[in-house]
Amino acid sequence: IDQQLDCALDLMRRLPPQQIEKNLSDLIDLVPSLCEDLLSSVDQPLKIARDKVVGKDYLLCDYNRDGDSYRSPWSNKYDPPLEDGAMPSARLRKLEVEANNAFDQYRDLYFEGGVSSVYLWDLDHGFAGVILIKKAGDGSKKIKGCWDSIHVVEVQVQPLGQLIHAIPHRVLLCLHTGGMGLCFPLQMEKDETVSDSSPHIANIGRLVEDMENKIRSTLNEIYFGKTKDIVNGLRSVQTFADKSKQEALKNDLVEALKRKQQS
Repeated sequence: IDQQLDCALDLMRRLPPQQIEKNLSDLIDLVPSLCEDLLSSVDQPLKIARDKVVGKDYLLCDYNRDGDSYRSPWSNKYDPPLEDGAMPSARLRKLEVEANNAFDQYRDLYFEGGVSSVYLWDLDHGFAGVILIKKAGDGSKKIKGCWDSIHVVEVQVQPLGQLIHAIPHRVLLCLHTGGMGLCFPLQMEKDETVSDSSPHIANIGRLVEDMENKIRSTLNEIYFGKTKDIVNGLRSVQTFADKSKQEALKNDLVEALKRKQQS
């Protein structure tokens, strides 16, 4: 099974990223036994749903799913309706509402649009949560793309303060222009100890902001820089005739230098 999974993941890396969901579905149909491993290993674009109660969009993921139903962070209702679905405690639900409002403003300032959702759940020693952000391009200038980020955090209450453990942050950035498609799945991890006097949302917000800035820097310096070098190596602003003349001139100069050295 391990060898099959490695081969399947290798194949996913080589298939067109524009069709990541279709490719994944086809692979699962071919090898049903790998379904769970593939779904947990392959990053897919986040899906958007509409909360009919309050009329706002929210994002779907495993953290707000119970069976076939998904919980909205705005109305705290499951769709399709579910009577005994998992819910945060009253104290944590209040914090969840505040977090959604805060990250709604963060997303609007940083991404100028898109959709964000925050889901929290209780733990014995504190609580955990996931912050989801999705921004899709408008397709202008024949360029389509989307930014999907998933930040999972765990807050532990300790004698010396709160320990915020950021379980690997995942960002899936997909760009499509012409016949070219790129997908960058990135992961980062960080721990941070903070004072009890500082609000939970502010601490988590600083951590998410810091991680997203680092991810953007990695994209700009490594991925985009390397892609630019590859594209520049594939194309030329010179015509074939001009390039031939330049090559002939270079050969003539080499021959002239050789004759001069021999004389």
